[in-house]
Amino acid sequence: MKDGPNIARVAALIGDHARAEMLTALLADRALTATELAGIAGVTKQTASAHLAKLLDAGLIAVEHQGRHRYCRLADRDVAQLLESLMGVAFRTGAVRLRSSPREPALRKARICYDHLAGELGVLAYEALLDGQVLKAKDGELQLTDTGSRWFASFGIDVAATVSKRRAACRPCLDWGERRHHLAGALGTALLERICALGWARRARESRVIAFTPPGERAFRVLFEAPRVAASAR
Repeated sequence: MKDGPNIARVAALIGDHARAEMLTALLADRALTATELAGIAGVTKQTASAHLAKLLDAGLIAVEHQGRHRYCRLADRDVAQLLESLMGVAFRTGAVRLRSSPREPALRKARICYDHLAGELGVLAYEALLDGQVLKAKDGELQLTDTGSRWFASFGIDVAATVSKRRAACRPCLDWGERRHHLAGALGTALLERICALGWARRARESRVIAFTPPGERAFRVLFEAPRVAASAR
């Protein structure tokens, strides 16, 4: 019986090595040109353009035109979530790269997952927010508590403006490196933006790494000690 959407086409597109490298690069939520993506994938510009045309036709990427240049992004957060989930399965089943990138430890520690913080520090924050009753899991969904609204406001995040956006306020996202969850959704995005605005961390160039300064990491770890999270939200 053939029920539901046909996943074979999407799976085949993502399964190609060059296209997989391009899509992974776009997980950093930065617009990249075909030339930049060709370099990342190790193919010619002409080959990259053919690959990108297929990804665009399948609705996996979107293209913006600025002057003579075309900039590519992932089509939406659903595509980003799919890619991150595939990374988790690959990591769990041992399908890892034969030669790791020098940035691999930094990616495992803190990286951007489309638009929110992932890695060891992302998981640390998420679990502290649950322990501090800032967030709670109910009926299979993640919810912001009244305590949580006060906590986010105390951290300088306008909760009302953030959650009014047309997307989930908060949701768990499985971290491929930690195999536990980090915080996604509008509040996850706002949290990362606030951390960067405070100067605790910044996005590394040409990478998904979120680079914390030593003082920034210390402040982050102090903030997300579960007892402190609970106390500061009262």
